[in-house]
Amino acid sequence: MKQAHLSVRIYGHVQGVFFRYFAQDIARRLGLKGYVRNLSNGDAVEVEAEGNKQQLEKLVEQLKIGPPAARVKKVETNWSDYTGQFDEFRIRY
Repeated sequence: MKQAHLSVRIYGHVQGVFFRYFAQDIARRLGLKGYVRNLSNGDAVEVEAEGNKQQLEKLVEQLKIGPPAARVKKVETNWSDYTGQFDEFRIRY
């Protein structure tokens, strides 16, 4: 079971549409740890997550879709080595 670290930026109409709650719910159900937060530019959400690589790939597929009111335009992913720095998945403000 390969562990990995994933950094994702999701661009589009992704703030004010429950995107962070959506991401947190999916990540927790997949057993992942990390965080999601809005970026200050107003048109992007950042996700940092760790766990099983297959589960992280499932998270990316869901982030590309987003919650019903979201309009995802672009998703950037960056993979790196697992660090073990997170103890749960939470929303950061």
